[in-house]
Amino acid sequence: QVQLVESGGGLVQAGGSLRLSCAASGRTFAGYYWAWFRQALGKDREFVAAVKWIGGSTYYQDYRDSAKGRFTISRDNAKNTVYLQMNSLKPEDTAIYYCAASTGWPVVAGRVDYWGRGTQVTVSS
Repeated sequence: QVQLVESGGGLVQAGGSLRLSCAASGRTFAGYYWAWFRQALGKDREFVAAVKWIGGSTYYQDYRDSAKGRFTISRDNAKNTVYLQMNSLKPEDTAIYYCAASTGWPVVAGRVDYWGRGTQVTVSS
C-alpha cells in the first residue's frame, strides 16, 4: 500500500521557518516527480513547489511566484523523502500542505498519482 506521510507542520510566527517532510513507502518511486501543494480554508488547492531529478546530483526545482526565494524543495532518494524548507513565513502561507507524487511534469493537481494526507501550517501575525 502506497503511503505518503507528511510531518513538520505547526504554528509559527510571521518571519519564522518550518521544514516539512514527506516520507514515501509502498512502492518504487523511480520516475516520479515530487511536489508540494497547499490548500487554505475556503480556497482551492494550489501548487507550491516541485522537484525533478535531471541526473547525477542535479535537480530542477519549480516554485509558485510567492514561494520563490523563501521556500526550497529537496529530495533524498535513498530515504524516499521529500522536504520543503519554508523561511520568512507569512500569514498568507497558512494552509494544509500536501505532498504529491506524479509521473507527469509539470506536476499539476489533476495528474497527481499519490497524495499525502496533509500537515497544517499556521502562521500568526
